[in-house]
Amino acid sequence: MQEKSLHTPYLTVPLTGAKIPAIGLGTFGSDHVEPREIADAVKVAIRMGYRHIDCASVYGNEKQVGQAIASLIAEQVVRREDLWITGKLWNDKHDPKDARESFLRSLEDLQLEYLDLYLIHWPFPNYHPPKCSVDSRSPNAIPYDHDRYMATWRVLESLVDEGLVRHIGSSNMTVPKLGLLLRDCRIKPACNELELHPHFQQPELVRYCKEHGIVPIGYSPLGSPGRPERDRTTDDTVDMEDPVIVGIAQKYQVHPAAICLKWAAKNGHVPIPFSTKEKNIRANLEAVCSDPLTEDEKLAIDGIDRGCRLIKGHVFLWEGANDWHDLWDEDGTIT
Repeated sequence: MQEKSLHTPYLTVPLTGAKIPAIGLGTFGSDHVEPREIADAVKVAIRMGYRHIDCASVYGNEKQVGQAIASLIAEQVVRREDLWITGKLWNDKHDPKDARESFLRSLEDLQLEYLDLYLIHWPFPNYHPPKCSVDSRSPNAIPYDHDRYMATWRVLESLVDEGLVRHIGSSNMTVPKLGLLLRDCRIKPACNELELHPHFQQPELVRYCKEHGIVPIGYSPLGSPGRPERDRTTDDTVDMEDPVIVGIAQKYQVHPAAICLKWAAKNGHVPIPFSTKEKNIRANLEAVCSDPLTEDEKLAIDGIDRGCRLIKGHVFLWEGANDWHDLWDEDGTIT
């Protein structure tokens, strides 16, 4: 017997009043999941009730994901206007001409007439090849250059003007970088995608986003257990093994992953967990669709922040940088 589809809850985008589904399906296979498997997961998820699919050109699967979405629209499983599809501009396409061409390629691969959200994936034009090691460095890597970033942002603004994208936003940004963007942009970022999970809560950045009407979209909401080897260090902690998370999960008789997602929803984040397993895809959606955490439970999880960044970004470092901390403006100034 086929299980019933679930009804995804929504948040309001302050900038436009649009409704963004409160959970999405991530499509980054961490360099080891094949595009066809991810496309199949997209089909499963949409049939189940997901309405938010988080894509990116660098993931190397937009063509297959686009075929999956198109087939479901053709079968009248879902209407295009009921989906929220996000795309991202990769680092080696920041040049204005390249940025437009890359967007149009993504639009073509996804078989769509518009995107709901388009993000600049990283604030640096620093490239790394797929499946590279932690020691990989681009010889052309540079620190943040605001003028260059704004030249790329102007392309995204023009895509909004043309009706090709409904919202634009940033990813892997910091408070000082966002401050400059807000100062100089014509069209404000509607969303900012950032690493967010119980052991890495980024409260200052999340608060800054909300104060400026920017929706925080959280990647790695479960602590990214399947992340690439280059993003693993001996100091990393495991959110789903935290006694607070485990204790609340036992109370509700659910997997600790569900508690991580309920915590995200309670805090007004939009989590985008990745899975290709039907059981997990459903459980993740059910976590956000079912009873929320109590305020005391939320506060207990708020109290276990370890400041443990998992996606450190070593591969984007430039010559002369000290280490990955230079990417993240931890002292409040841009390196």
